[in-house]
Amino acid sequence: MPQNVVVLVGRVLLSIMFITSGFSKLMDPSGTAQMITGAGWPAPTVLAYLAGLFELVSGLAVLVGFQTKIAAYLLAAFSLVTAFAFHSGGINIPNFPPEANGLLTVFNGLMMMKNIAIAGGFLVLAAFGPGALSIDKRGA
Repeated sequence: MPQNVVVLVGRVLLSIMFITSGFSKLMDPSGTAQMITGAGWPAPTVLAYLAGLFELVSGLAVLVGFQTKIAAYLLAAFSLVTAFAFHSGGINIPNFPPEANGLLTVFNGLMMMKNIAIAGGFLVLAAFGPGALSIDKRGA
């Protein structure tokens, strides 16, 4: 498969999660606001809407290859912040069996590693660019 097609497929795969997550946050920010509250951050509903807008817009930018390097660096930073702010600790839900909390802690650790890996993908995209099949490269 030609390299530019591979880069396009990579951009699509990287952007899907952020586009769908951002849209979900904007349609129903309550779950995100609860996570933000649990992390002790202020203004959880406002931050949920801002996160949703950021994810949607930056995800769409990566998808079409518009201002790709900027969007990729920002999404890498966002992925790392969310990895450590929301997925780095243990889970201890009151009145849950210890085994269930243990499994949730393992799952949370996997979510942290997923976010770190996604940040790596965005850093590669930022370093090497969006490929020829992008708005950034159109007319270049």
